[in-house]
Amino acid sequence: MLNYIWLGMIVVAVVTAGARDAFVDGSPHIAAVTKAAVDSAETAVKLSIGLIGVMSLWLGMMRLAEKGGLVGLIAHAMRPVMSRLFPDVPKDHPAMGCMLMNMAANVLGLANAATPLGIKAMEELEKLNRTPGTATNAMCVFLAVNTSSIQLIPATAVAILSASGSKNPTAIIGAALVATTVSTFVGIVAVKLLEKLPCYRLPDPQQPENLGSTSSATNGETL
Repeated sequence: MLNYIWLGMIVVAVVTAGARDAFVDGSPHIAAVTKAAVDSAETAVKLSIGLIGVMSLWLGMMRLAEKGGLVGLIAHAMRPVMSRLFPDVPKDHPAMGCMLMNMAANVLGLANAATPLGIKAMEELEKLNRTPGTATNAMCVFLAVNTSSIQLIPATAVAILSASGSKNPTAIIGAALVATTVSTFVGIVAVKLLEKLPCYRLPDPQQPENLGSTSSATNGETL
């Protein structure tokens, strides 16, 4: 879908520039579009090269924090909160451990480490799902928390600011912490409120009609 969106934007820009050249004022708008595309590509390459050193530094520091046990300490501190956020998930279930480590990695800006943990957490939550193929309340809460993700150290944002020549790239840390904390709180509240609405409630697989549909689907797959 993103490919179509980008293609549409490019086509609209070129057609608009060409139409203005032909029918409005005759100014070289097509040339301006071409120059902007080339300049943007050059800027992207320079920014990418500048990010290498900064990202290496931050990711190295985060890896030291992970190896030093800081991620484990954050996960342990979050355990009481997790039991309230995910009452349907047993405390000793592997899904709980994966979610804890995923959130701890996200807090420290370890996106590369958080992604596989998040995927594994969803796989483990699916094992607890009584209605396979339909997201459970726990899955929705985890997705909201993982997407908003409180950021103690926004390493990517700091690296981009530094590569762009910012005089104080770490000034964003306080604002990012406040913004991500608010976004996470809003996401959790929204999910908890929506899951109480009848239209978002999961069907009870123990009800006769659901048992019948499940049985039919199973028989169809068997056949």
